[in-house]
Formats: sequence, structure tokens, C-alpha cells
Amino acid sequence: MLALYFPSGVLHYLLGGIFIGSAVSLAFLTTGLVTGMSTVFSSTWSYLSRLSFFQEPRLVNSRQWRLVLALGLILGAALWMITFGGATPAHTAIPWWRLLVGGFIAGFGARLSNGCTSGHGICGLASLQTPSLLAVSVFLATAILTANLVLYLGGV
Repeated sequence: MLALYFPSGVLHYLLGGIFIGSAVSLAFLTTGLVTGMSTVFSSTWSYLSRLSFFQEPRLVNSRQWRLVLALGLILGAALWMITFGGATPAHTAIPWWRLLVGGFIAGFGARLSNGCTSGHGICGLASLQTPSLLAVSVFLATAILTANLVLYLGGV
């Protein structure tokens, strides 16, 4: 049954979880800050935008290490793909505009819930934050409902 849901195995998920958990723990222990990707995104925008939100001290003061974290995620994924997954990038048949709309919806949801799935799911749950438990519950319920609705409507 495991092979049905994970045809490529689970080792890469396990290693990825260990690496992400270690990085998040190290960041929290050394800075006391949560390592959610929506905050990484916002702090990176603090270099480009002068809007007051992006210039908040919490974003500006942490943007250097957050930018390094983001680059590390990109380079780590590229290294993994080259080393273990072949050198061909992943492709999708989903039109670019749907990806753009999906990205906008996900970004809006992350701002609305004061954090993204990585911030709430990895950092918030680990530190026993009740708002994170509620956010992750909503994320999961929405994902399950959406997946079943798409399947019901004939999507793949």
C-alpha cells in the first residue's frame, strides 16, 4: 500500500524533513525567530519595496539570513535534483496563468493567516502555538476538500 501512495519511495521525504527540521531548529535557536517562507518572501521584498509593511524592523533586521535561507532552499533543491533526481527540471501541463492565480491565492492566504504552511506547520506546531494548530487544521481541511472537489469534477 505504501508503494501506491509513494511510488518513488519515502527516503527523499524523510531526508527532506530532517534537513528542514534541522534548519528551522538552528534558525530558531540562533535567532529566536520563526522560519516561515511567507516571512522570508516579505523580508526579501524589503530590499525592493519602500512600502511600510516591508520596511518593518522585524523584516529589515532579519532579511540577510532569510535571503541566505531562501537561496539555500533553491540551491539545495537543485543539488538534490542533479544528484538524485536527474538533471531534467520538473514540467507541468498546467497553464502559466493558473499557476499565477494559484500563487496569488496561496500568498493572500498566507498573509490572511499571518503565516504560511511552513511557518505554522513546522514552527508553530513544534512550539505548541494554538493559532498554528487552527491554521494548519484549516489548511488541511481546505486541501482535502479541494482535492476531492477536483476529483469529483473530473480533474486529475
